[in-house]
Amino acid sequence: MKLCLLYGGKSAEHEVSLQTAKAVIGALDKNKFDIYPIFISKSGQWIEGPKITEEITNIEQLQLSNKDSSDIIPSSLHTGYDVVFPLLHGPNGEDGTIQGLLEVLNIPYVGNGVLASSAGMDKVTMKNLFAQAGLEQVKYVSYIRSAWEAGRDAAYDEVEARIGYPCFVKPANLGSSVGISKCENRDELIAAFEDAFRYDRKIIIEQGVTAREIEIGLLGNDEVSCSVAGEIVPKKAFYDYEAKYQDGSTELVIPADISEAQYAKLRDMAVTAYKTLDCSGLARVDFFITEDGQVVINEVNTMPGFTPVSMFPLLWKNTGLSYPELIKRLIDLGIERFEEKQKIVHTF
Repeated sequence: MKLCLLYGGKSAEHEVSLQTAKAVIGALDKNKFDIYPIFISKSGQWIEGPKITEEITNIEQLQLSNKDSSDIIPSSLHTGYDVVFPLLHGPNGEDGTIQGLLEVLNIPYVGNGVLASSAGMDKVTMKNLFAQAGLEQVKYVSYIRSAWEAGRDAAYDEVEARIGYPCFVKPANLGSSVGISKCENRDELIAAFEDAFRYDRKIIIEQGVTAREIEIGLLGNDEVSCSVAGEIVPKKAFYDYEAKYQDGSTELVIPADISEAQYAKLRDMAVTAYKTLDCSGLARVDFFITEDGQVVINEVNTMPGFTPVSMFPLLWKNTGLSYPELIKRLIDLGIERFEEKQKIVHTF
């Protein structure tokens, strides 16, 4: 099978994507897949590299250049690949843009479609949809940059009145904890607004709660399977970028020490969220269990990381699905969805 891997990307999560690509390439069976890499630079340049036949030992090998590769335009994707696996995180990759291109080119691809990707990327839209579906969440408000610039003090006043402290300020369209700040007072709130607006024109502010962070992995298209639950135990104030990818200062407890009733609640809410966004292929759904036992949904990640320290593959490993088997299952689901969509009639 000719498998094209898209990685890198014009996103603040570019480096995370490189780590994901390295891990996936290492796990693929080279006897079953011909692996063709396409590297997307931070400036948005698409570079097609030679077929990968050996193991990738370091990230630098994945950062292709014009010296050993050919610069391409995205439309050349339609030539010769059986399936595309977008290993892209964040904007310009996980947000429905790449998925829309692949839909137009009518190429099978792994992971969520346009709607789920775009809705899942935008935390404000996602939470509005969850509210419509009746899923319990923490309190939140959002702002666009122009509204904040027109009345900064009014925005801070509203956050303090509606949300209070502690609170978390986040870019609406980013993951991997990039640009996220925890705030305990007005000065920290001001700094957090300014930092988050560096990464997006829209931000979200969420109520901080004392709670356990629990996550579940989902696989499937119309029929969905759930993994065991896992718990994130950060040693810092919250699960930030460094804790996720660099310093290892976080403990992942799998399976999480929760009751059967709590797991059943998490599973039901996760499936509801998955179907609300019309997800396909995969997702990781993140929850909080508060001190009084209340279960609230935090967010859905439509392209969770596949690094060696990532929660999603570890959840499935502890559910009985190895990393190589997980990747093969995702590829099969992508092809299954493609074949299902070919049944749609486009004439009237």
